[in-house]
Amino acid sequence: MHGAAPIEIQLLGGSVLLLFVHIAAQGGFAVPERGLTWSAGPRDEGRPPTGRWAGRADRALANFKETYPAFIALALGLVVAGKADGGGATGAWLWLIARIVYLPLYLLGAPWLRTLAYGVSLAGLIMMLVALF
Repeated sequence: MHGAAPIEIQLLGGSVLLLFVHIAAQGGFAVPERGLTWSAGPRDEGRPPTGRWAGRADRALANFKETYPAFIALALGLVVAGKADGGGATGAWLWLIARIVYLPLYLLGAPWLRTLAYGVSLAGLIMMLVALF
């Protein structure tokens, strides 16, 4: 029997759940605004949702996708380099918690708190990067 996966891998799994929450929020707010036909169609017109909630959920998802590739690369890099469960793990926790907090803050329109959460998530990525080197 194998031991538990390094915390970075566990948090990577948690981050996928957070991605699903972002996608569900974006779709959940956009479909009532645009309708099922728009949702099921090819969306060739390129019109993003414009309502307050749908627009915010869409922008929050886009923002999540800006830092998510770095988180994935750093989490995997720490494990592959044999540097898991150290300072990088703390950074990974910071990133994930900050990103969890970010979504409701964005949806509620809390600009300074949202910016703080984003900054904490970036600090987590920096911690992971430093731990990798």
